[in-house]
Amino acid sequence: MELRNLRSLITLVENGFSVSRAAEQLYLVQPAVSQHIRHLEDELGVQLFVRNGKRLTGLTKVGEQVVQYARKALAETHNILDVGRDHVEQSSGVLRIGTTHTQARYVLPPVIKVFNKTYPEVELQIHQGTPQQLVEMALHDLVDFSICTENLAEHPQLTAVPCYKWNRSLIVQSGHPLLKLRRLTLKALCNYPIITYVFGFTGRGHFSDTFAKHGLKPRVVLSAADTDVIKTYVREGMGVGIIASLAYTPEQDHDLVMHDLSNLFPLEVTKIAYLKGKYLRRYQQRFIELFQDCVSEPGRWSGLLPV
Repeated sequence: MELRNLRSLITLVENGFSVSRAAEQLYLVQPAVSQHIRHLEDELGVQLFVRNGKRLTGLTKVGEQVVQYARKALAETHNILDVGRDHVEQSSGVLRIGTTHTQARYVLPPVIKVFNKTYPEVELQIHQGTPQQLVEMALHDLVDFSICTENLAEHPQLTAVPCYKWNRSLIVQSGHPLLKLRRLTLKALCNYPIITYVFGFTGRGHFSDTFAKHGLKPRVVLSAADTDVIKTYVREGMGVGIIASLAYTPEQDHDLVMHDLSNLFPLEVTKIAYLKGKYLRRYQQRFIELFQDCVSEPGRWSGLLPV
């Protein structure tokens, strides 16, 4: 059984069974990809794909099982190659990071800056996605690490490393009535339209649960995955914003006033995750260490606490 056949199989699945897209990604001609699949099916003696004429439309039940083992086989192949590379090319390679907008925009820049100075020959790739997409990226070895708050620790096939704790802050325009209150409460927040994160992003689940536990229903008028979008609509006067405290930058957000809400909401934990059994090259291990060190450095961001 040849690895190139397995590689074509996985690439076909990841490209929606499109032979042309798979061939483009593998830098092959389409007949070569079709030949790899034919050889694999001939060797196994079963059909792996559901076909509609010449078009591939899905996987058979056997095909689904084979794909699971093929992913594991290729992952182990990558581990073997990385072991060798780690001894021959200790400071060069590619580091693929999957993350959300908030992490990429507000947390990772200083980490990547330090990492780049330490490993200038390592190419860094940032792939943005939803928390669920980040889980899939890590599971399918499309990224080396996924970084976010939701979902990562819940999957048994991923190793999730807690990196830092954070909480939320209110952002409003100067002079807003909420700033005049001696004590800010959840009930007071419910008196105003709220702009915050969409479900599945940046602790939105715990945000909603907190209000529900107190028998309150916040009036969320707009939700977004992007913190900068939330800030934009707060500036437009659509409502008050509730964001991750780490996403407030005094230099750029001087027109908005921030008020800490950590006494009202539970702490969230951001994690970095990778496929269990994955061999971590030395620069990959160092990235995790740098990530934990940078975000736990006192005073770097308001609202962050080391785990």
